[in-house]
Amino acid sequence: MGWEYHLSAMHFLFSIQEHKAMSLRFRLMSLLALVICLTLMLDRAAHAQDWPSLPESNGAVEIPAQEWPRRPGARSVRVLVHYPGGELQQVNEQTGLMLTLHNWGGTDCVGTADPRVLAEKLNVIAICVNYLQSGRQASVEDPEPYDFGYLQALDALRALYFVFDGLKQDERPFHSGRIFATGGSGGGNVSLMANKLAPTTFVCIVDICGMAKLTDDMAYDLPGGSSLNARWSRDPESPNYLAVDAQEIRNIGNPSHLAVIQELGIMSPVVVVHGVDDAMCLPDDKREMVAHMQAAGLTVVPHWITEQDVDGSVFTGTSHSLGNRTVIVLKVAGKYLRPDSPDAIIRSGPTNFETRDVQVRYPTTNGEYVISYEQGYPISHFQRRADETNQPVAE
Repeated sequence: MGWEYHLSAMHFLFSIQEHKAMSLRFRLMSLLALVICLTLMLDRAAHAQDWPSLPESNGAVEIPAQEWPRRPGARSVRVLVHYPGGELQQVNEQTGLMLTLHNWGGTDCVGTADPRVLAEKLNVIAICVNYLQSGRQASVEDPEPYDFGYLQALDALRALYFVFDGLKQDERPFHSGRIFATGGSGGGNVSLMANKLAPTTFVCIVDICGMAKLTDDMAYDLPGGSSLNARWSRDPESPNYLAVDAQEIRNIGNPSHLAVIQELGIMSPVVVVHGVDDAMCLPDDKREMVAHMQAAGLTVVPHWITEQDVDGSVFTGTSHSLGNRTVIVLKVAGKYLRPDSPDAIIRSGPTNFETRDVQVRYPTTNGEYVISYEQGYPISHFQRRADETNQPVAE
């Protein structure tokens, strides 16, 4: 309803108010109308202040993010938006959305598929996100443990919602059934987690050598496993304590969570690209994830990169870096992502942003993680069972 209508209504009510015969009831109604209009105006102004408008051309914005309990207070994340042709006006009814997420320790669009190439080749708005603990200082050198995909995925989903909702608010045609995500290493892990936390939103995930779960060796820097150190602690008194529930939610292949995803009707295939000699994100962990997904009836397409795949252009090795991650995405998943491909995947149902429900719930040892879309964008929290009051809080 337009503001001109509201102002006309107020003018009419105040004109009646001036009439001496006006009853008290009408006076109260006029006051109520004024309060409602002012409230709507203030809410819209507050939203406009917190959430910026979409940039008219390729650019970066800051959006509000969910609070990080380890550093309480307001938090925002940087979002980089890349349009087909570099301009918002080039978006059309076939344009999809695609997250392309940087690696552990990276920023902006480092260590993932080039968003400009994705935008042009796939007709998508490609979105990079400086999610929680982006950059070497925050992800490697600071004392807090590495988030390992949970709040990071919520940040990425907020960035996706920002673009999705911005297009809706502008009444600009785009293809809401073409929503994808990719990322390299830590970005692959965040892409997988984003798919887990928004299981009816994406239509294809391309994970390039991402972590499959927060293993003990990575959490506590144990010898004999991955070389990654996420800086968590086994000590319940430590600020870096890893609660069992927090470890469980970060397991992409958690069988009980995959059962929830299957029940919710997820359709997006997960394309996995992983080197057989990866010493950072161990291939055995990824094979386990793939096996659990397949057992749950989910669609997963694994590519285990061996020496036979090394061609010097797409794949340059079988270890962690693999090769040109932009070309890798197009090679292994282009047929799913290109709008003109006979194998293109399109989602027909509503996204989690549109259903606005609280049906995404993952059970853990001491409670459950609830991801609410009542506001459109996701807000997640851990809900403890009533009989588990003495356990440390999961994060």
